Amino acid sequence: MNHYTIKKLQTELDYQDNVKKFLLNMIRSEYGYGFIPEYHQDIKNMDAYYLDPDGNNFYMAIHHETGKIIGTIGIRAYDKNFPLFDNIYDSKTTASIWRVFVNKKWRRNGVASTLVRRAEEFCRVKGYEKIYLHTHKNVEGSLDFWISNGYQIVMDTENHLKTVHMEKELYDTTPIDSNELLVLEG
Repeated sequence: MNHYTIKKLQTELDYQDNVKKFLLNMIRSEYGYGFIPEYHQDIKNMDAYYLDPDGNNFYMAIHHETGKIIGTIGIRAYDKNFPLFDNIYDSKTTASIWRVFVNKKWRRNGVASTLVRRAEEFCRVKGYEKIYLHTHKNVEGSLDFWISNGYQIVMDTENHLKTVHMEKELYDTTPIDSNELLVLEG
């Protein structure tokens, strides 16, 4: 039994305020710094980055008993301008995953995996063909987590932030109608 529910972020400001607090606390905990405008504009303006655009979304894992946020994931149409990915990713075919955080007490309980599956399902429905993300090798377990979920490294920058760029091809998982199967007999 899950002790949490995955919910889509709505436009109510109280939820957005709770999400912003959760995200900034997680960033402080994982990276040792707080709000940096050039890195965190999406947190400041959740509506513009996650709620208003049709191809974007933001999910939260909410603990049943406490009602507190224990995990998050954001999905956006690819919107970065990394020169090394020119002509590889675009906003029509590629989604990007952002702000994947799980409260340390809830790690290794399937929260992140459930959030990722929900995000991937959303991306398939929206017609994305692949998902891009970047993670950091110095965040304990993150690289292994993404690899175990089928994401492949496309670039290890080996920079001071230990940034690794990753992607996953999305495949159509629509069930096949058994009446439409072609059986070959040999």
